[in-house]
Amino acid sequence: MNFTSTRNENLCVKFSQAVRDCIPEDGGVFIPTDIEDLRRWIYYINKKTTFTSLAGTLTSAFIGDEFSPIICNKIAMDAFPFSPVLKQLDDRLFLMELYNGYTGYHRDYGVSYLCSYLETTSELNGGNALFLDFTHGNLGAVLANTLRGKKHVKAILVYQKGTVRGLEESDLFWNGGNIYPVEMEGSEEEIKAEIAKVFADRLYVHENTLTVANTTNVCRLLGQVFFYPYSFAKIKERIYGDLYYAMDAGNYGTLTAGLMSWKFALPVNGFVIPSTNALSRDGMGNPVILDSFVDVDKRGAVNPIAPANLERLEHFFGKNGVMLKNFVYPVEVSEFMAESAAKELYIKYGVYCDEQAARAYAAAKETASDILDEDGAVVLFSYSHPSIHSDFCRHAIGESPDIPSIISFSLEHVDLNRPFAKGAEDLRKIVAEVNKGF
Repeated sequence: MNFTSTRNENLCVKFSQAVRDCIPEDGGVFIPTDIEDLRRWIYYINKKTTFTSLAGTLTSAFIGDEFSPIICNKIAMDAFPFSPVLKQLDDRLFLMELYNGYTGYHRDYGVSYLCSYLETTSELNGGNALFLDFTHGNLGAVLANTLRGKKHVKAILVYQKGTVRGLEESDLFWNGGNIYPVEMEGSEEEIKAEIAKVFADRLYVHENTLTVANTTNVCRLLGQVFFYPYSFAKIKERIYGDLYYAMDAGNYGTLTAGLMSWKFALPVNGFVIPSTNALSRDGMGNPVILDSFVDVDKRGAVNPIAPANLERLEHFFGKNGVMLKNFVYPVEVSEFMAESAAKELYIKYGVYCDEQAARAYAAAKETASDILDEDGAVVLFSYSHPSIHSDFCRHAIGESPDIPSIISFSLEHVDLNRPFAKGAEDLRKIVAEVNKGF
């Protein structure tokens, strides 16, 4: 599979280069340029197909021109010692639990897949990879789990002061581990701006093998594509009409992955999301991407630390607003609607849900009469273990589930007792130090 840029369709690179480079030199983001038609394979898989075998087969289909099927299966096997859980709630509603990984967040899947890809391919081809990312804490916790024992991938993680969590002493770089956590004072925007200064020097990024672990990276995004054919395989014998997916907007990575699945010929009819300021409806009820009012050639370069999935969505649909209208359904969801949706899921189905899933369910309920046919169904994505949103659960339904020990540990605060980084120059010094550790 080849990739091009959202800002230069003449660019064509292999998957491995797109993963390593993070963003194209033109300042856009990478997107697939040649979409595989996997229709025969999608209709062949069934409810017995495991998540790991599906991921291995799809990896081979996507990048088989670069690596053998054996290597592609190894990437998937190493990435996924866990699997999503799909539950049927009624004839028209399914719940996909995506929090069965290391830290109770759906991003565990994409991060683990990206790390497995980088480690496996580095072992084959030589070289190393170094993540440089901002994190609120969860990314550090999942990377700590996925990078243990790896020899070719390390991570420098920048935290706001006092937000380091979920790391063991053995994970830390200065103790022989693969994680170099560093705190920085300032707002999230100020810290991300300092990291962006490091990535602005393309030669420096290449020489120091820097990349990111967020959904700016197409490999991280590909790890979320697997959610869709896996859920379809589980339910295709139980549905007879249109199929829709409902999810929280987040940074639009999961939605972008869903549209990639649709382009691979997955039979999906649309995606329902709560509205945001960035993607909502206009006065005529049409979906609108706010950024689209500014041409891409008049925008600044994408900051790799801030995923630009909306730019990918723009590229999917171009100027075809009708196509966007028929695939993406943003719905205004109030706090009251989200709480009512959480209560209904619990009372009607005995399901605890995180706040994001509640918002997505509220959006699906609001639009169901307009989009679902008589035999249609909705797959609701639950991103996070509901115990992580215990305050929301207690407020909405009066109680919350117990928090599993592995998730509890990922939330434990860590005192680094080390000097703060002051800006981009300090980060470059840390990059040099960590690269010497390979």
